[in-house]
Formats: sequence, structure tokens, C-alpha cells
Amino acid sequence: MATPIEKPVPADELRAMERLMQVIDTLRSPGGCPWDIKQSVESLAPHIIEEAHELADAVARGDDRAICEELGDLLMGVLMVARVARDGRGFGATEVAEGITAKLIRRHPHVYGETVVDGAGEVLRNWEDIKREEKRERGEDESVLSGVPRSLPALTRAWRVGQKASSAGFDWPDASGPAEKVEEEWAELKHAQASGDREAVSRELGDLLFAVVNLARKLEVEPELALRGTVERFQQRFRFVEQRIGKPLREATLAEMDALWDEAKAAETDPAGKLSGT
Repeated sequence: MATPIEKPVPADELRAMERLMQVIDTLRSPGGCPWDIKQSVESLAPHIIEEAHELADAVARGDDRAICEELGDLLMGVLMVARVARDGRGFGATEVAEGITAKLIRRHPHVYGETVVDGAGEVLRNWEDIKREEKRERGEDESVLSGVPRSLPALTRAWRVGQKASSAGFDWPDASGPAEKVEEEWAELKHAQASGDREAVSRELGDLLFAVVNLARKLEVEPELALRGTVERFQQRFRFVEQRIGKPLREATLAEMDALWDEAKAAETDPAGKLSGT
């Protein structure tokens, strides 16, 4: 396979990136921003996490303007960390960019080499094989699951663990497998609940949630985004009930609240419907 012809980066993109890096350098330089000057890699790490979550929120809302803005915040955060690192850690934006570029080329032998692949699934398997070989050369943990950060939110971590295991061939052939597992874990949770064993209930509930995440993976539905959407809809409907009930919720009957809830739900599916105050 011939090496692909790479297109030049548009001049306006290069100018925009250069200007952003100039601004970040100014903020970190003497006479710049006191807050930015005192930051460290460690102090900036939580901000990167926060910006990533804000980007995920924007994606879940489907708000392109917000996605663009949050991408900018995240990009700024990454470049700021690289700029801070340049002051005392022996690397900066140059090394970061060169490192990830080399990694992308190395892990895409079907694009930059002679490897032939049959679909995205084989691409992922090759990626994991190459990654595992890199870890072996560096003397690191070679487990397929070693690259999943423990600090990830549990739902996202479960999704990534399932993906990693699948790339190694440890997976059901289709969605019927995890669907059956969901039913099995639900039955086990009910049994644990009936026994009154709180530790077993916690364990079986975790198993059920993990099974649901695996089902989502086989259905190609991102569980984090799916759950975010559900929470958003719940909040909208709940606010609708609050606004329309005409009295404190504690004084309303469940039947009254359910009727308004159904009204709010119907408005979501009716193109002409509109939730009051949302």
C-alpha cells in the first residue's frame, strides 16, 4: 500500500493555532496573567477534566455553537499544560505534537504501511496489538485493560473495559448475549434483595449495570450520552410538573403528578407540543 498523499494544513488553521499559542505564551510570561503564571501541570489537570465534561454536555445537547466553544476551551487547556511543562519538565507543545503524530502513524499501518484490514473491527484489534507491543518494549503492564484509567466515571470505565475486552475477542457475537445477561443479573438482584443481604444487593446491582453497559455497546449506543439524555428529559418533565401543579409537590397526589408527567412526555413527541418554561 502506497503512503497516502497528505494535504497541506489550511493557512487559516495554522494562523489560528499560532495566534492561540502566542496568547498562551504571553499569559505565562513576565507581565502576563498572575493566575496563569502560578499554575502547574498538577493544578491544571482538574480544569482539563472539567472542560472535557463541558464538551460532553454540549455534544449531548447537540449544540454546535457550544461544541465549538468547549472544544476551544479544551484545546486551550491542553496547550496551556504543554506550555507549563515547557518551563521545567523537559517537553512542550513540540514534543507533544511530535509524539502523538508518530503514534498515529505507527498505529495506522493500514494507512501508512502495507497492512491490509477488513473493516473497523480489525483496525481496532491491530491498534491494541501495536499498543501492547509498545508496552512490552517499555516494560509496562501488557494487559489489554491496563489503558483504562481508574479515575474515569464508572459508566464510561465500564464501557471502555467492555470495548477493550471485545478487541481481544472476549465478547458475545451479537446483542442477544448481553440482553440475556441483563435478564440473568436482574433475577439475581431480586434474589439478593429478597435475602436481605445488603452486600449481595450492591454486588448484583453493579453486575446488572455492567450488563446494561455491555448491551449498550453491542447496540452501538454510548451509555454515557444515552443516560445524559434521559436525565435531561427527566429534569424537563419534572420542572413541567412543578410549574403546572399549582401547589407544593408535597401536597399533590401521585396521580396528579403522574397526569402532568404524561402530559409533558406527550408534548415531547408531538411536533406541535411545547413544554412550558423549557
